[in-house]
Amino acid sequence: MSSAGPGRRERLDPGVFRLPVLKIRQGYYSDAYFNHTLTVLARDRHHPHVVMQVFQRRDAVLGGIDEAISLLRLGSRRWSGLTVRALYDGDDIEPWEPVLTIEGDYGLFAHLETVVLGVLSRRTKVATNVRRVVEAARGKPIIFFPARFDHHAVQTGDGWAAHVAGAIGVSTDAQASWWGARGIGTVPHALIAAYGGDTVRAATKFAEHVDPDVQITVLVDFDNDCVGTALAVASALGRRLWGVRLDTAQHMIDRSMLPLMGEGPPCGVTPELCRMVRAALDEAGFPWVRIVASGGFDVERIAAFEAARVPVDAYGVGSAFFRGRFDFTADIVRVDGRPCAKAGRHEQPSHRLEPVA
Repeated sequence: MSSAGPGRRERLDPGVFRLPVLKIRQGYYSDAYFNHTLTVLARDRHHPHVVMQVFQRRDAVLGGIDEAISLLRLGSRRWSGLTVRALYDGDDIEPWEPVLTIEGDYGLFAHLETVVLGVLSRRTKVATNVRRVVEAARGKPIIFFPARFDHHAVQTGDGWAAHVAGAIGVSTDAQASWWGARGIGTVPHALIAAYGGDTVRAATKFAEHVDPDVQITVLVDFDNDCVGTALAVASALGRRLWGVRLDTAQHMIDRSMLPLMGEGPPCGVTPELCRMVRAALDEAGFPWVRIVASGGFDVERIAAFEAARVPVDAYGVGSAFFRGRFDFTADIVRVDGRPCAKAGRHEQPSHRLEPVA
């Protein structure tokens, strides 16, 4: 963590981000017109002193601000020539509210608009979606499981955005790296298959060979019999078992549900299936075994489960965290001390912005 002044919250140290600084300074990731802008300003020896403000248009949870500040700190032509004020990762923000202002010679940072806005847009989308899921779950743990749905290069920052928004765990070490944690997960279908489809054997071998402090959660839908498999795994692992994860595909009907077929097609992980697994575990003397529900869960589905008081202890959520658009805009609003902005825009004061040392 970087140091913070009196009354200020800590920000992530720029070294955490492992930025390709030389390429950023060269404009490699910048829209070409910003690089052309720098060329014009330099050749014309024009040095406008500007104020730029950055905002977006939705109620959201801010993500990526420390990363954006580090882009400015390491990628600008001269950080000491800039005055930067910003909010913090995890802050609730309103439409049109400035989250960042940059003041100084425009030629020092013109090439950074593309990367700054991109970082803020991506991380704010993740943070906002995570917060909405966390709120829908009413305090139950949310596990961040979207790594397989996007490029690996985005994992580190997305994991941090999920963390500041309230996710209790992430699935890869990369996602957890910025705050010094590790990825968490379950005994996967692939390991079960590697042991011939024997979930109990795979779970037993997992418990035998992983670190003792790993909380063991086992996927129990491999044979499409969540009740039977959950009981078998609990009997084999006892207190070593932290939880069972229900992940029945949304086109499948667990065999435990077949007696309910007359009431409609109860496909996937349903409230009824969760209740059956909970009741079976309790009756068999395994009340400590938690139930994790995953597979197509989003804000609406979690809210419905919570409204129905479904006995789920945690939710695993994946691609739903990448939905929506949270596009940021940067406007120059003052030049050489005078108001100057495109039609329809103006400088928006904010008492919440704090100076960045």
